[in-house]
Amino acid sequence: MGRHGTIAGRKEKQDSKRAAMFTKYARAITVAAKNGGDPEYNVALKHAIDKAKGINMPNDNIKRAIKKGTGELAGENYETGSFEGYGAAGVAVIVDVLTDNKNRTTAAIKHAFDKFGGNLGTPGCVSYMFSRKGVIVIEKTDAIDEDALMEAALEGGMEDMITYDDSYEILTAPDDFDAVSEALKAAGYEFVEADIDYLPSMESEPTDEEDIKNLKKMIELLEDNDDVQKVYHNCKIDLEA
Repeated sequence: MGRHGTIAGRKEKQDSKRAAMFTKYARAITVAAKNGGDPEYNVALKHAIDKAKGINMPNDNIKRAIKKGTGELAGENYETGSFEGYGAAGVAVIVDVLTDNKNRTTAAIKHAFDKFGGNLGTPGCVSYMFSRKGVIVIEKTDAIDEDALMEAALEGGMEDMITYDDSYEILTAPDDFDAVSEALKAAGYEFVEADIDYLPSMESEPTDEEDIKNLKKMIELLEDNDDVQKVYHNCKIDLEA
């Protein structure tokens, strides 16, 4: 559970929002680099750089973001945060943020929930409906042998692999994410996405068209906010279609 959107949809979304994603990923790199600018000794920084490279962020942008984090260049002070609440029809939503102004961000998140029939809740109100998992998405092509992929992922320590019409989704425990990622990279596989995400352990399936429309608008408004890093939800319907 938890997969939303096709490979084509994911790629289209990445292309259409590339500039905004550069801003978000640069922030993540800057924050991670505060604990050291060498990705070999800073796992969080390595993850942030890998994600940035996954959307073809220029190396100059990555280096600049690292230098802001290490203090070699002037930059804003960002802090991490997370918001939980319910969208229309009671769909559970988690919003991860990086912000230099928590009051501004809180107001913007609350506005998005209120505007489209949701309500912002208290910490823990929906996170119990999700589990933290490493997620690696690989496009399904004729060149990939499913058994060979599964064997490589198992050697790295994966928990499960789900086969879809257009992709393979490999799930790991958060602590095993790096080992599985490196094993698959060493075997020559390329990723569409790779991250540690919140996956819903129970899903909601709204039936009212107005609720679905409001959910789509709310998710879009949240994702368009530069302070928002990622939005998770437990809606079974693809809200990006």
